[in-house]
Amino acid sequence: MPVLEIKNLNLGFNCECGFRQALFDVSFSLEKGKMHALVGESGCGKTISAMSILKLLPKTAKITAGEIFFQNENLLTLPDKKIQNIRGAKIALIPQDPMTSLNPLYTVGNQLLEVIEIHQGLKGKQAFQKAVEALEAVQIPCAAQRMNAYPHEFSGGMKQRAIIAMALACNAEILIADEPTTALDVTIQAQIMKLLKEIQNNHNTAILLITHDLALVGENSDYVSVMYAGRIVETAPSKEFFDNPKHPYSIALLRSLPSNRNLKLETIKGQPPSLQQDIFGCRFHPRCNRCMDICTKEVPILDNVGVNHYCACFAN
Repeated sequence: MPVLEIKNLNLGFNCECGFRQALFDVSFSLEKGKMHALVGESGCGKTISAMSILKLLPKTAKITAGEIFFQNENLLTLPDKKIQNIRGAKIALIPQDPMTSLNPLYTVGNQLLEVIEIHQGLKGKQAFQKAVEALEAVQIPCAAQRMNAYPHEFSGGMKQRAIIAMALACNAEILIADEPTTALDVTIQAQIMKLLKEIQNNHNTAILLITHDLALVGENSDYVSVMYAGRIVETAPSKEFFDNPKHPYSIALLRSLPSNRNLKLETIKGQPPSLQQDIFGCRFHPRCNRCMDICTKEVPILDNVGVNHYCACFAN
């Protein structure tokens, strides 16, 4: 049974030009001890889908339909106070930019202790010990001394580890990792992903990995959902996705990856649509090399095309 399930989520924004829909019937689920990657181009709706789980949406955003179930409760119907108790304690967020995610005016220790005191109810020496253990768990050396350090005294990789430590300290059941390796060099990226995998395996944590880096996905995820212009167009177990992609967009993404075969990189023609564009039928059809007449008129639904493999395409 999924630890979290998003069903038919629809969301839009109130703009100067009126209400514009950004998410269309988004559905996917997270399982305990598994990493689910949500991939797609920048602006396709990955982050706003994740922020909907925590109800951390801008004032202009409005959810018009859908359900998000966690522990048999629809998060979208819970009062703000109850959601605040879930954030951090049960569902933790690793934000996109580690460089700006910590408050520069407070020590890393103070910020970690605040999270522990609020969500774990610990005080004094107990809270301090819990914080030190969390920093040690994410492999920050001299953890007790580092409690007194300010964020500017941490490298980018160490800041990201400190943020992950906050999630560990609260024993979160779900980690939402939004581009967790952004602005980090390749070596540190590998260390952060190794750390996330250890947390997943050692604590049976469900992880939602938001990324556009398919190399990271192939090496680390258990499941993949591909998003294009606010819709999920394909979802599958990771190995099945890389071995046998079905949607033209998924195939194009994989063909655009560098390989050691010295082949010319392929590109996807055109640009993703903006919020202001009205596209009838399949939202990928203006860029699709397999477009048929029906694709311009009707919206394909996610159909089963294999074991736990679903694709929204009339050509399959």
